[in-house]
Amino acid sequence: MLFEFRYLEEIKDQYDVLIAGGGPAALGAAVYSRRAGLSVLIVEKVLEGGQLNFTTYVDNYLGFPNIEGTELAKRMKEHAESLGTHFLNASVEKIIVEGETRAVVLDDGRTIEAKVLMIATGTDPKKLNVPGESELIGKGVSYCATCDGYFFKEKDVVVVGGGDTAINDALYLSKIARSVTVIHRRDKLRAVKILQDKAFQRPNIKFLFDSVVERFVGEKKLEKVIVRNVKTNQTSELHVEGVFIAIGSIPRSDLVKDIVELDENGYIITNEWMETNVPRLYAIGDVRKKNVRQIVTAVADGAIASVHAAENYF
Repeated sequence: MLFEFRYLEEIKDQYDVLIAGGGPAALGAAVYSRRAGLSVLIVEKVLEGGQLNFTTYVDNYLGFPNIEGTELAKRMKEHAESLGTHFLNASVEKIIVEGETRAVVLDDGRTIEAKVLMIATGTDPKKLNVPGESELIGKGVSYCATCDGYFFKEKDVVVVGGGDTAINDALYLSKIARSVTVIHRRDKLRAVKILQDKAFQRPNIKFLFDSVVERFVGEKKLEKVIVRNVKTNQTSELHVEGVFIAIGSIPRSDLVKDIVELDENGYIITNEWMETNVPRLYAIGDVRKKNVRQIVTAVADGAIASVHAAENYF
């Protein structure tokens, strides 16, 4: 679901708070910053709501026991917009931190300054890095079930992974595909119990535990997946037309990798107020180092950062 963006000519050259990224963390920060009377610009190159737009349904966000991800994203965006948040559909190419200056350079070359910058760029899906993967992306290999699942109606597909995202994908695909086989390297799933229970009850979802993908095979499109059992070392073939990889994420922190402290995995290190080691530069949501990455914690990150910024820099 695409949302309307404000036209570029309405955007000012300077804001109190500028947020790079438009997921739940950014939208939560916008709401709290606007309530504090601060001007706010969210710069998002694709969709406000971030990964919410690729989530089939949400049942763990307080007050919404069962809601489509796109609908929750829409409501969050409308809430922030109703308070006067500005939105810009653009890509941030560079972060500038020089003395007191905090600014971003956009993909059209324009520079916008802010008193406070917040990095809410989220993560990218992690790849398996096995033979055939890169060659078959878009030809049967995908990282987004809700984006590409429709193309595999009544076909046999595979989901790689055992966490919440993987099982959510399997459940979604089970309503479209003829069969879904979940390949997981461990002997049990990591997803929360409610998702596991739903998946085990779906008759067209099967599981291959203790298994990893060795390679993808196909010329013009995916034809089969070579799987190896990590305990027996035996390999087998799965003749499927689609594979959906959901094995984790990589933080989108390249914009600030030479500016702020990162951990060994590239996540931005912050304190309890979401501050980086650079004053007036915050990191919120999945891009920062944290133990729990959920919608509710992302929104909380944004709220905490905004309250701190409003009390200390304005």
